[in-house]
Amino acid sequence: MSAYETLKSRWHKAARTDEVAGLLHWDQAVLMPKGAAEARGDQLATLALISHETRTHEDTADLIQSAQDEDLEAWDRRNLDLIERGWKKQRVIPEQLVADLSSAAMAAETAWGRARDADDFTLVKDELKRSFELVKQRALILADVFGEDPYDLLMDDFEPGLTQAEVDPIFADYAAFLPGFLASVQEKQSAEPEIIPLKGPFDLELQEALGRELVSALGFDFDRGRLDVSRHPFCGGYPGDVRMTTRYDAQDFTKALMGVLHETGHGLYESGLPPKFTTQPVGQAAGLAAHESQSLLMEMQACRSDAFLLYLAEKARAHFGGTGSAWSTDNLMRLYRRVEPGLIRVDADEVTYPAHVILRYELEKALFSGELDIEDLPTAFADGLEAKLGVRPKSAFEGVMQDIHWYSGGFGYFPTYTLGAMTAAQFFAAAKADLATEGADLDADLAKGDFSSLLAWLREHVHGQGSLTTTQGLLTAATGKALDPSIFKDHLRRRYLGEGA
Repeated sequence: MSAYETLKSRWHKAARTDEVAGLLHWDQAVLMPKGAAEARGDQLATLALISHETRTHEDTADLIQSAQDEDLEAWDRRNLDLIERGWKKQRVIPEQLVADLSSAAMAAETAWGRARDADDFTLVKDELKRSFELVKQRALILADVFGEDPYDLLMDDFEPGLTQAEVDPIFADYAAFLPGFLASVQEKQSAEPEIIPLKGPFDLELQEALGRELVSALGFDFDRGRLDVSRHPFCGGYPGDVRMTTRYDAQDFTKALMGVLHETGHGLYESGLPPKFTTQPVGQAAGLAAHESQSLLMEMQACRSDAFLLYLAEKARAHFGGTGSAWSTDNLMRLYRRVEPGLIRVDADEVTYPAHVILRYELEKALFSGELDIEDLPTAFADGLEAKLGVRPKSAFEGVMQDIHWYSGGFGYFPTYTLGAMTAAQFFAAAKADLATEGADLDADLAKGDFSSLLAWLREHVHGQGSLTTTQGLLTAATGKALDPSIFKDHLRRRYLGEGA
């Protein structure tokens, strides 16, 4: 084989190893018995080592150098560049640290489950501290080699090239925008008819059935994916076997339903990646901001639109036998578009959601700078949420333990959520405009539960592009410009204040 084909073969092996690890993570969250945690940790650490060793073989540098001289097509040339980029970061990390990172994340995630059940942060504090220290150790090694900020290098793991210099002004601008806008929205909503609560209980099997029907309407293929239950909703797996989870509340079907639609956006992205490069870097998602844009485009842009809520209201009434004014389309629309500061990020409306992300971003930076210790994280979290949204968690369960990300070692991930929301607004606006020029009416389609035109646009402009370019490159090609946060704010003004509608 040529040097490039040898590299592709190795990256194929490593990718399949990573996929097996991903399925073990899914099993851990959905099916694994509690007593299997120790063995599972060792299994995952072993797979992490195999993947690392495969990509950092002693002759990898020579193979990359030789492959540079080969005559490669554009997709393969980009793939080679991404192979080299990933190798440069992986080669400097000691194997023992790779194994320790995996084991520590498994231990912290398992302890998080116990701690959430007991609502006691002390039951996970030591495991979280150990995992964080290892993540920081890795970041400092990378910073020493590349001469870059360690937290920037962590964000780069999730969104290639992302830096605090890019994120800080975007978040500062939204933080300045939010208080006045939130006050205006709440004033407008206070003058509208009061929302009539939907009274449960709502049968969990009926909730699941409605979710599955809507997931299929969005275009997800259940022959190549699953929907299950876990403590924290997520989407995992790989193209051809996508694993989504949600969590149900018998008293409120609306939370799980939108959570399912959110994860379906992720699942559609995974299933739409270029099949020719499934196990190669160029065949992966462009970044987590791109990935979150796809989940939030479905959940927030499309599925909270006037058009789709008309369709959803009818479906909900039929599934749950809902009658009366509480089940009217107008009431359901107000319910799904209610803006109200709350404690839980995954349940937050799209106006206040970025504040939850900005808080976590600020806390992560404080942890990595040494200004904040893990022991003080619960209080800092509660103080920060109260300062930003005027609500204070009464417990760690409502506060610092509500998300799984830190406990699974995912420091640097959170900024991609809000960047993804802004990216979603820009993609959706472009899709709507492009489809209109082709004679399609996206609103009319969504009102019928028909996502085919939207999904076709996303397949062409986002999913099928893999990592041929960056998230910013995808945006520029599809919309004519790089990320423009003002598009997201304009969307919020239209939806919640009726400005420019």
